[in-house]
Amino acid sequence: MRLRFTTAGESHGKALVAIVEGLPAGLPVSADWVDRDLARRMQGYGRGARMKIERDRVEWLAGIRAGETLGSPIAMLIPNRDWSNWEDVMSPDGEGELRRRRVTRPRPGHADLVGVLKYDRLDARDILERASARETTARVAAGALARRLLDEFGVEVGSHVVSLGGIRATVPDPLPVPLNEAADRSEVRVLDPGVEREIISHIDQARRAGDTLGGEIEVVVRGLVLGLGSHVSWDRKLDGRLAGMLMSIPAVKGVEIGLGFEAARRPGSAVHDPIDADGEEVSPHGGDTRGGFRRRTNNAGGLEGGMTTGEPLVVRVAMKPISTLMSPLPTVDLTDGSAASAQSERSDVTAVPAMGVIAEALVALVLADAMLEKFGGDSLTEMRRNLQGYTEALGARWRAIDAPASAASS
Repeated sequence: MRLRFTTAGESHGKALVAIVEGLPAGLPVSADWVDRDLARRMQGYGRGARMKIERDRVEWLAGIRAGETLGSPIAMLIPNRDWSNWEDVMSPDGEGELRRRRVTRPRPGHADLVGVLKYDRLDARDILERASARETTARVAAGALARRLLDEFGVEVGSHVVSLGGIRATVPDPLPVPLNEAADRSEVRVLDPGVEREIISHIDQARRAGDTLGGEIEVVVRGLVLGLGSHVSWDRKLDGRLAGMLMSIPAVKGVEIGLGFEAARRPGSAVHDPIDADGEEVSPHGGDTRGGFRRRTNNAGGLEGGMTTGEPLVVRVAMKPISTLMSPLPTVDLTDGSAASAQSERSDVTAVPAMGVIAEALVALVLADAMLEKFGGDSLTEMRRNLQGYTEALGARWRAIDAPASAASS
């Protein structure tokens, strides 16, 4: 990756850290821009008590000066307000109290059991603290910077909930613009007011039963130029890069692009998108982002051969129910091998609406990386020049071939 990022920190540790490297110099950024997405990640009906404690805010540690990126690595700190309640448990020093409060009843569906065996630990907290979805807070912060770069080139990244707890929302066609403004008005981020109360009631029922719910979200990206990614090598194919990144979100079990699995059930004539030699779409930075062509439909979800087509990118992500249940499933106590109920800690009933915000961030990171691969320079100004030159020339060879034929026919 040209745009590299890493995160550090535990769920109940002192803080989370995100480091982002590869952004060009001169990109205007602000803590408010990042904090906005951090706040969106904390919203959504069905979240747990943790969201009432935290007030996620980013602190710049490096890479920003006078409101602009320097081209050097950017480091961000996100303090955990809950640290004061866990300092005795999560302290990096001492043994005593820490090991007397071991977690020895692994949760089915979580990393607990496999982690303690793989890393040869006696306390599952050594695993679950890092395996927690709290880590995605740092990824959302990193993704906010990637989104800021995309925003400079007129790219909109949004998401909405397609289903939650088995209840499907009707998706309007066309989707509203901007997408997030409409989705965020709903407590469960659906675009179908008719099912919102039904979903909320279903969440309430699951809470009373000590259960959890999963669901599906859709990420839509508009304004992408044709030709990001490549067909030439497996690791440059954009669909593979997107799927891999999205599958890294805790509890995500499936990713679809465009029609996804539905494409396997249809004949080719009902899957592939017919092409027209018109529909010019002018980039705000000059040139045509689609090379003078368009698709009549977008069943491919904006990707063909591992490359963007210039049509909207459409990706759906499926999240299983959260593993921590207030009515715990059977497990084994690792101290003596006896049957037990799984560890039960404060948790959400569902985090599907928040998962959409996380997925937006990771899609933005992949796409910003692809933009830097194609148009990258040391500064934002250089990147703009590179994109403008590309879009102005995009499709020029075909227009030159067509010009004599058009003149002769007239």
